[in-house]
Amino acid sequence: MMPRKDMLLASVVVLIWGVNFVAAKLGMEVIPPLLFAATRFTLVALPAVFFVRPPGTGWRVVVGAGLATGAGQFGLLYTAMQLGMPAGLASLVLQVQSVFTVGLAALVLRELPTRWQVAGIALGVAGMALVGWQFMASAPLLPFLLTVAAAASWGAGNVLTRRYPPRTGFSLVVWSALAAPIPLLGLSLWLEGWDRDRHALTHLTPMSLVGLAFVTYLASMAGYGLWNVLLSRHAASTVAPWSMFVPVVGTVAAYAYNGETPTTAGLVGAAVIILGVLMALGVIGPRRAPRPDVPDRARPPAEPAGL
Repeated sequence: MMPRKDMLLASVVVLIWGVNFVAAKLGMEVIPPLLFAATRFTLVALPAVFFVRPPGTGWRVVVGAGLATGAGQFGLLYTAMQLGMPAGLASLVLQVQSVFTVGLAALVLRELPTRWQVAGIALGVAGMALVGWQFMASAPLLPFLLTVAAAASWGAGNVLTRRYPPRTGFSLVVWSALAAPIPLLGLSLWLEGWDRDRHALTHLTPMSLVGLAFVTYLASMAGYGLWNVLLSRHAASTVAPWSMFVPVVGTVAAYAYNGETPTTAGLVGAAVIILGVLMALGVIGPRRAPRPDVPDRARPPAEPAGL
């Protein structure tokens, strides 16, 4: 179980990422999704990369993290939304990253979750399914699968960060962002077209800039920076379940923004999610001796010159 200070950091991340959905929606009212993602990571990297010390993990980890949690996660997610994935369902399905993260961590890092943690994660996923069941009938199969792939990509990035803890979480966010814009921009030119991209960049509105600034400086730089800090301090099975709170916060944010009223199933599902996460985090359930929950000091990250 995390100390209270880290639980507070995780809560801040959840709050930012929950509101992030509304902010991204504002930005993408004008900017096409893939161009929006490419612009987001360009602004994350520049000019900060000239002032932030490299993460000390080696260039392979930097590029891998950028491709996984930048181009992979958001390229797949935004493409799915472009192809018809409902935004509400996308925000829910993406949180199955907790399942991928815990599973990959068990295989790669030998960080085995307890049975109670597994039960909690399963209950949380069931709660998300309950919240999103009304979307399932109308969701096309390909966009749905792309969103699951985005969740898997995020999970891979989490495990990579956990295996090679950066000097600081913020430094990895900034430097890894260099790997994301080019593939995202290529996808944008292919799927969205040069004419649409050019029109969007020459017709920006104040609200679209507010949305872009939020996802860049709060969701990416602050949110993922804190998330990487937590992954460097705790087992993946301790950190990953926190993301299942995001759809709950997102539902509240959507209601505050445009009056989207949650259904009865949504409210019940949110309660089930909260119960499952509390189980996975060890807040409720059997008390036992804690398992090791620190970075692998026996295999410290490489720190070649320049990275």
